[in-house]
Parts: sequence; structure tokens; C-alpha cells
Amino acid sequence: MPSRPLLALVWSAAAALTAGGPSARAAEPDEILARMTTVSLDVEGEVKATPDLASIAFGVQTRSPSAAQAIKDNRARMSSVLTLLKAAGVETKDVQTSSLTLNQQYTYAPNQPPKLANYQATNQVRIQVRDLAKLGADIDAVSAAGVTEIGGITFSLAHSDTLQDEARKQAIRRAAERAALYAEATGLKLGRLITISEGSGGPIPVAVSTYANAMRDKVNEAPTPVEPGEITVSVQVHAIYELVK
Repeated sequence: MPSRPLLALVWSAAAALTAGGPSARAAEPDEILARMTTVSLDVEGEVKATPDLASIAFGVQTRSPSAAQAIKDNRARMSSVLTLLKAAGVETKDVQTSSLTLNQQYTYAPNQPPKLANYQATNQVRIQVRDLAKLGADIDAVSAAGVTEIGGITFSLAHSDTLQDEARKQAIRRAAERAALYAEATGLKLGRLITISEGSGGPIPVAVSTYANAMRDKVNEAPTPVEPGEITVSVQVHAIYELVK
């Protein structure tokens, strides 16, 4: 036979179940919120920083009546560009081929079938430049080395975690300040923070318009000016505060 303490525990549990009935359940979070006076806020924390990384695309185009010659000429010119970039301090890990194509080009005349004119080979690479002080000089140098296309530049941050955390702190401060304002305006007091969630956000890269290849005769002049400006690091936060009497 069970001991008296164990029987008492069983009877106590049974009594609790009987009192609650089959419909007894814990209150849902939405029901709890419905019984409170709350303020729901969407706020953003924002920090600005100077970029320390640039991404830029270079391209080389060559044409020849022979497909093999077009590829050969393109290879030689792009090799010169890559050698120059390496000498300028751009690491191999920061150079990536983005496109390599060979196309037939035709001439057209009235009432005549298209006639093959030549072959066009295009090789495009995208590089990361980590020393922005050299960016303008690098652009001028690769242009002189045979680049025929220079794409748009995108500035970004190599490491943005610390700035994102600062933006998070700023968002939380703004949420608390705004909730306190609502509490004061309604004659209530700011209660506890009930819930908080983070939305999308992050560094916003800065894009610069495409460069035309018009610098070959200017390599002995001052480097092409390139201004990185500022990057915005933002974090969106959703917060719910309780307002009490």
C-alpha cells in the first residue's frame, strides 16, 4: 500500500484536475496582450560609416575575323591587366572572372543575307579593392593596360558587425523613448518590455555610375577622382511595451 505522503500527492493532483475541468488551459499570449494596455512600435537604428571596400568590374573586348585570334588577343590583353593589378597589390582572392563570351558579328545590307564580319571576344572580371586611396590610380592603370570597359563601382564595408550592433542599441533606445512618450501622452506609465523582434536591415552599399574608358591618355595626370562617401548601416526593430496606470 502506498505511503500516506504519496497518496496525499495523488489526491492533490486529482483535485486540481477536477477543479480545472477538461476545458482548463493556459492563457494564450494574444489573450494576455488583449487584457493589457500596450503600445506597438516599429523603429529603426541607423549608423553611418566611411566605406573601406570597393568592388569594380573591368572588361576587355577584342575583335578578329578569326575566332581563335579574337580569343588569343583577348587573353594577351587581359593577362596584362591582371599582371598590373597584381603588381598594384590586388590579391588573387580578390579577382573573379564574371563573364567570358565569344560572339559572331554580322553586317547587313538590303536584300542580302547577313555576312559574317568578325568574332568578338569579351572577358570581364570583378575585383575587390581594399586600399581605397589607390582606387583612382588603379582605374587609370588598367585602362592604359588595355581595358575597354569599366563597370559601376560599389562601395561597402569589409566588417559591419560592430556597426550593426550599434544600430541595434540605437533602435532599442528609440523604441523605449517613443514608448515613454506615448505613456506620458495617455496619462499612463511605461511598463515592461513585452516582446521585441528584429526585421531586415544591414549595410546599404553605395553604387557609383559606370565609368567610360576615356582615361588612356591621362595616366600621367592626377588619378581619376573617386569619392566613397558614406554607407548607412540600419536595423529595424519591432517592440511592444506595456502601459500601466
